[in-house]
Amino acid sequence: MALRGPLSRLLRAHLRHTTQQSRAQSVAVLGAPFSKGQKRGGVEHGPKAIRDAGLIERLSSLDYSVHDFGDLSFHQLEQDEPHMDVKFPRSVGAANKKLSSAVSRAVGAGHTLVMLGGDHSLAIGSVSGHAQQCPDLCVIWVDAHADINTPMTSPSGNLHGQPVAFMLKELQDKMPALPGFSWAKPFLSSRDLVYVGLRDVDPGEHHILKNLGIQYFTMRDIDRLGIQRVMEVALDHLLARKQRPIHLSFDIDAFDPSLAPATGTPVNGGLTYREGIYLTEEIHNTGLLSAMDLVEVNPLLGANQEAVEATASLAVDVIASSLGQTREGAHASIDTIPAEKSDTEQLCL
Repeated sequence: MALRGPLSRLLRAHLRHTTQQSRAQSVAVLGAPFSKGQKRGGVEHGPKAIRDAGLIERLSSLDYSVHDFGDLSFHQLEQDEPHMDVKFPRSVGAANKKLSSAVSRAVGAGHTLVMLGGDHSLAIGSVSGHAQQCPDLCVIWVDAHADINTPMTSPSGNLHGQPVAFMLKELQDKMPALPGFSWAKPFLSSRDLVYVGLRDVDPGEHHILKNLGIQYFTMRDIDRLGIQRVMEVALDHLLARKQRPIHLSFDIDAFDPSLAPATGTPVNGGLTYREGIYLTEEIHNTGLLSAMDLVEVNPLLGANQEAVEATASLAVDVIASSLGQTREGAHASIDTIPAEKSDTEQLCL
């Protein structure tokens, strides 16, 4: 029987204490400057914008050994015609295959991985590469959109709205063979997935969510329950049966557009700053975060430089909070308070 309420929280707190002592002290940052999963140019510049907003310096201040592996280079295909109305399938498939291998190597080397997108189609490769090393992982998908369309239900044909469908075992018989994706095999069960922040769900996606019994929380649920209760239920759903690695896939459009204007598919009524940071703090507090994506920052879509910088800075805050920055202060560890030097010691200097 799944544990709920205070007992579950107590067990998680004990696990957190023991896990944080042995969690990876190194973070790998990997950029994926890729935009073919959707139609708007500019999202390929997301990794640079997030780095320029001070990501590496912020993570270094948290006492991590930070390894910036730079950006992957993706080959541009001259011919990539739509297949069954799916746009750029070969490009998206090849990019995700390359990303999957890179993520698998980084996680296998003992790093906590941070993947910087790029559009959200990249989660196909990021999560699958993580699953190669941690086959029992679970996924928390923070997004305004469910991204669980199949090629048959997608209104747009854009693959950034379909990545979850490639992962789920329960949708295997609903996924046609696409050029570029022969390497991709489903690896995730629907019970191992939770959504937070939904507010723009397509009809086909709604049917899939309900039919598969996937746990999801819309913005109405957050309004009704509060973010504390939402995260308590979400983490109990994923971790009460078994403690296992968490993959956080965070689309910046989960936030309200007033906070994250430089993104491709903004939807009004999103997460507040405090809700988004609380969410990531709670994930960090499990001690189980193993890899995360931060996607859909598009510097070309900000109305001005201030909007771009605000969106990129928010992305840095999300990543840092996921990795241990607290609102009590983000500091390197200090064991003792320095004592005042005596007059003799000062003279010796």
